[in-house]
Amino acid sequence: MKLIAITACPTGVAHTYIAEANLKKSAAKMGIDIVVETHGAVESEYHFTQDDISQADAVLIAADKVIDLRRFKGKRIFKVPVARAAKDASGLLSNIMSGALKPEISSNSETLNREEHDTQASGKSTLSQLYIHLITGVNLMIPFVIAGGILIALSFSFGITAATPGDANFSPIAKMLSDIGGGAAFALMLPILSLGISKSISGNLGIVSGAVGGMLAVHTGAGFLGALFAGFLAGYITLLVVKYIQLPKAIAGLKPILIVPLLTVLLTGALMILVIGQPIRMLLEALTSFLQSMGNMNAAIMGLMIGVMVAFDMGGPLNKTVCMFAIGLMSTGIYEPIAACMSAGMVPPLGIALATTFFGRKFTAQERETGKVTYVLGLSFITEGAIPYAVSDPLRVIPAICAGSGLAGALSMALGCASRAPHGGVFVLFIPNVITHVLAYLFAIAAGAVFTAVILRFIKKDVNETLTEGVNDVNQHEESFERG
Repeated sequence: MKLIAITACPTGVAHTYIAEANLKKSAAKMGIDIVVETHGAVESEYHFTQDDISQADAVLIAADKVIDLRRFKGKRIFKVPVARAAKDASGLLSNIMSGALKPEISSNSETLNREEHDTQASGKSTLSQLYIHLITGVNLMIPFVIAGGILIALSFSFGITAATPGDANFSPIAKMLSDIGGGAAFALMLPILSLGISKSISGNLGIVSGAVGGMLAVHTGAGFLGALFAGFLAGYITLLVVKYIQLPKAIAGLKPILIVPLLTVLLTGALMILVIGQPIRMLLEALTSFLQSMGNMNAAIMGLMIGVMVAFDMGGPLNKTVCMFAIGLMSTGIYEPIAACMSAGMVPPLGIALATTFFGRKFTAQERETGKVTYVLGLSFITEGAIPYAVSDPLRVIPAICAGSGLAGALSMALGCASRAPHGGVFVLFIPNVITHVLAYLFAIAAGAVFTAVILRFIKKDVNETLTEGVNDVNQHEESFERG
């Protein structure tokens, strides 16, 4: 069997490449000829040739964002979440070969543009489609958030008020960093989010109304939640306008450059100003007041919930949703939840790495060696570093990392730790004034990691590599004897 596959996760950092590696490894063991094209943060090392496509028996799309399928016309296409390929590549390939997994698009499909694919994908629920649109917008937004957030954090290294003209600690460099990070990159965060959602729903024609809807969410004070609504509203309004407004051929060229932008911007803007903006603003203000008034106990409970959700799928949809919510709160001046997210996200790889170091008999030699790299992934806030260990022993590893991350999140919130940077792991600790209560924050991370390692010490079984090696040696000797 010859298979071509595309892997793509929302951020294009970890799941994309873990899925690629696992698919290639499993395919080699099963005798499947596979080539993989990654749609990640960096350009794919391999791009399908026309021969690859024409000779392929099937196409596997392991992605959590919209993929243009038009070049695969006439092929059987299997579409699954990227996490499935990352966690169980061999099972996925077995299901494809045995016919247990049915193609979402048959070889009789005449067209494979994205809009038709969305309506034909019988295996996809409405909720999963909405999630794909949402995560596509988040994928566009994240680089603005990270770049802007870190530049703002760098401006704080000159002093919290150093970017304010007239202040005693005023610094032109701090103001420049603040203007670039906050005044430009962060200011574009919500319009870009809304634009991405709308574009995912309705294609390039949804860009204008999506961007305007996101900007109106800023102007009306509807904030992050308003931008989400604006993106979906703009996208579906654009779909309706494109579908139901038909023009004579003589003036059809006006539709994409005049009619669609004018009507969709007008309708989206009017609904945002007259109907949606104010209620969402009131809801956001109530949520902000509630979060600001939380006592230590309530904060700890919220941190516990954040930590468990961040760790549960290790960078998957639940993790991304929680972090996205915390990033949205940053725009309202609430920085504690994103600190809890970051501390909880560092714990799974760090806790597992500690366990491989101090409780090595619980892990194979390869896992112990990988643990050295897992330290770096944990310190960098790349939760996906825990995935290989969770895949090999999910019933023990997942509860352990959820417990450790829950503890870290609870301690971070209860101790009042806040982060003005949305990413960067422990490395942002070296920038003054970015993390409040730095020692408490380090304690929360360390406590969560140690807790995870200790739990793994008691619930994971010892790995008897000596026995396995002995069996392999016997088999090798028997094969040698038979050849001799």
